[in-house]
Amino acid sequence: MTWFRWLSGLAFLMFASAPVVSTAADEPLRIIVFGAHPDDAEFKTGGTAIKWARQGHQVKLVSVTNGDIGHWRMAGGPLAIRRAGECEAAAKVMGTTSQVLDIHDGELEPTLENRKTITRLIREWKADIVIAHRPWDYHPDHRYVGVLVQDAAFMVTVPFICPEVPPLKKNPVFLYSSDGFKKPYPFQADVAVALDDVFEKKLDAVHELESQVYEGGASGSEEYVRNVPPAADLPARRAWLKQRWERRHGDEANKFRDVLVEWYGEEKGKGIRFAETFEICEYGRQPTKEELRTLFPF
Repeated sequence: MTWFRWLSGLAFLMFASAPVVSTAADEPLRIIVFGAHPDDAEFKTGGTAIKWARQGHQVKLVSVTNGDIGHWRMAGGPLAIRRAGECEAAAKVMGTTSQVLDIHDGELEPTLENRKTITRLIREWKADIVIAHRPWDYHPDHRYVGVLVQDAAFMVTVPFICPEVPPLKKNPVFLYSSDGFKKPYPFQADVAVALDDVFEKKLDAVHELESQVYEGGASGSEEYVRNVPPAADLPARRAWLKQRWERRHGDEANKFRDVLVEWYGEEKGKGIRFAETFEICEYGRQPTKEELRTLFPF
């Protein structure tokens, strides 16, 4: 009996002192999304961000420029303040965090200073996943966001750059959001996320980006605004918005139907109406299919 008690006590001590092994399910995921302007991250990733947030994961959407020339009728500080407010309102709808950097719209460059800024932001957020534009795009700000995030993909783990912020011990998974550009190669979806269950909520968020959605941003005009239902007629305005985003996300679902089937199975994948898609960047951690399913646990 004495030996039994001694062995039982030893076993208890060994179990109690053993380190707890953390798994992906133990702690919320931390995701940071970089868009060039105060609408890009919301447009490209808003639906997936809502799904992450609903599961208790932490999502931050960063606008790398302040959008201060992104309108046909107003510019400068007043526009930058307006667009930051729009992003904040959209973030409240989505359950995410928003940040707009004070870099002039149209003037982003892939400098060392900006690379350090992106590196710090990824570290401070302790990111598991980083999403950005591909570095091939019609807009130089979009391209340079892609370059800057790529350049940070190695630096986030290097101790003696930006030493004021502790380096990450594990390199995040870096992903591209989708686009339609063909050269040097077309976007290739590795992950497809069904949005049918969050589509209306994403519309609620996009609705808050009024300067871009209902006024056309830099490409708008008086004629554009006249063709949009007025704010006083909210049902008509909502229907106008819904039609455009049904087409946008419906086209994406149809284009990458095979990826949806791979992720959701034949029957469900073929029935999905709306989707957002992502491509794995060759920089950063290269996840297995199994790990991707823990990073996109939908």
